[in-house]
Amino acid sequence: MKMKFTSILRKVILEQSKYEILRAVTQPSTNKEGKKVKPKMTVDEYNALVAADPMSRLNNIDLASAEQKDFDKIKAGKYVQWLIKSFLNVIPDDYEVGQPGYDKALKMAKDRFMEDLYKVTNSLAKYEKFKQKLPQESREINKLNPDQLYDLVKDFSLEKTKASAEEKKEATQTYAHPGGKIVFRGPKWTVVEISDQSELGRDAACFYGGNHLESSKGETNWCTSSPGYDSHFKRYIKDGPLYVVIPTEYEGKRGEVSGLPAKRYQFHFPSNQFMNPDDRQQDLVSLLTGDMAELKNFFKPEFAKGLTTGGGTTFNVDGFNSGATGKFIALYGLEEMIESLPNTLTEIIITNKRGDNGVNIKIPESISKFQDLQMLMLENCIDSLPESICSLKKLKFLSPMFNPNLKNLPECIGTMPSLLFLNLKGSENVVVPESVKQNAYDMGSFWDFEK
Repeated sequence: MKMKFTSILRKVILEQSKYEILRAVTQPSTNKEGKKVKPKMTVDEYNALVAADPMSRLNNIDLASAEQKDFDKIKAGKYVQWLIKSFLNVIPDDYEVGQPGYDKALKMAKDRFMEDLYKVTNSLAKYEKFKQKLPQESREINKLNPDQLYDLVKDFSLEKTKASAEEKKEATQTYAHPGGKIVFRGPKWTVVEISDQSELGRDAACFYGGNHLESSKGETNWCTSSPGYDSHFKRYIKDGPLYVVIPTEYEGKRGEVSGLPAKRYQFHFPSNQFMNPDDRQQDLVSLLTGDMAELKNFFKPEFAKGLTTGGGTTFNVDGFNSGATGKFIALYGLEEMIESLPNTLTEIIITNKRGDNGVNIKIPESISKFQDLQMLMLENCIDSLPESICSLKKLKFLSPMFNPNLKNLPECIGTMPSLLFLNLKGSENVVVPESVKQNAYDMGSFWDFEK
């Protein structure tokens, strides 16, 4: 027992002093003839090699400014000696010792080694993790050089692809599963976002859906959770995240595979799909104004994203009673819809059905936030325009057509610097200020005042 303790103690002492012992390569030495020999490497080079070992523990110490008192806190990893040897064995291609240009070529070769250290770090991390999967003769690091090491481990991946059995077991209670992120936890509902497009994200989708075991067994019929149909998951996840909504507190039936509450939902805003465990479409407006009211404001940004196209540059609405726009208006109101649009818009096209005169949007003063806006078309949906519209310096096309309740226009419209076209067709009750008409003629713009 005493010998074992002594052996452990010796190992601890060696580990604690290893950084300083190995650092001797940065000190000048004396050869047999008593002549001083230059250090084998600089302190900066040595520190870079220590940091490149994924097994080193630096304890938040900046090696570049480390002092003597810090050395016993730095734990040089087990691959540092191999890294030092590999660095010292670097030789330039096509040059021999003593040949003109050798020293310069050697420096360039060592500089390249240092520049590529991040690759060696990655290879060492793979080697440490997958060493037991390598051939027996390849498990001794000192028999390998960096190129050989890279070739050995290049086909391994450090990226996690599946949750462990322990993580899955814990997720039945906490709902926290690798590849999924808990983004909301309220008194009644917890929301998990799956946005990871890798295998880890797919594994999470399978878990939360119960591997497509069917709702009769406490799981779901969601196609994104089927282990054998990877294409379904990829098709949805590339357009936007999947949201899984789970009761925060639950004492009912649970899934036979996932262990999750049988009552759960999956939402995908880009495709306008909001599914129950049977994979049947749900009325999201009813859910978010009823049992899931605490999630109404949380999901508002996702609704807003779905209102635009063209990478957030175009807002085009044809009617207010269906699709994402209809749901948004039902939940948050018309004015809030305008407020929620991204500043990057270049086109706003809102067309209400001609026979429906019951919808009037109040265009807020904050429309001035759309400084890149070039087209604004508002058909059969407004009864006024705010003064702030005149601050849209890039607006070229303004068309408030078929708005019988529109009575006045801001006079400043005539001075808008980029406006080329104004169309008031069908807005027969609007009074066009003389200053607007005069400015239109002066600017040579194509403004249609026909009513």
